[in-house]
Amino acid sequence: MRTFFTSLFAFIISGLAGGLVAQQLAVITNAQEEYILVFMASVLVTIVLTFIFFVAQFMTDPLAAVDKTGMWSLIVLAVLIGLLIALILYTDASMTAVKGDIPMIIGLGLPGLVTILVQWLFVHWRVRHGLTNARVSG
Repeated sequence: MRTFFTSLFAFIISGLAGGLVAQQLAVITNAQEEYILVFMASVLVTIVLTFIFFVAQFMTDPLAAVDKTGMWSLIVLAVLIGLLIALILYTDASMTAVKGDIPMIIGLGLPGLVTILVQWLFVHWRVRHGLTNARVSG
């Protein structure tokens, strides 16, 4: 039950943090309808990460599994953002198109980064705290 509630609270906290970052980026960049994609991606990243970190808590060494999950999540996010940049440059390499797409790339990357970091920090803290309590009581 502890694992479920850890994942539930991590979902709520990281979703809120990612959504707030996306909202602030939308305000700062004067975004229009195209930022709907950023908000949808932020929710999708939160759902996927919650499931991945939930599964990582059931491994034999949950602390190491959560750490590796966080590291690999950051790597996957960086690769996906890199592929998105390469796709934009491949399809239309004019500077006006690239300048127009930079806020979208930042809008996809920053909320994802914040979501990963908040998920990792919260789940890592709860798993470490749970292991410490298990050693003391048992």
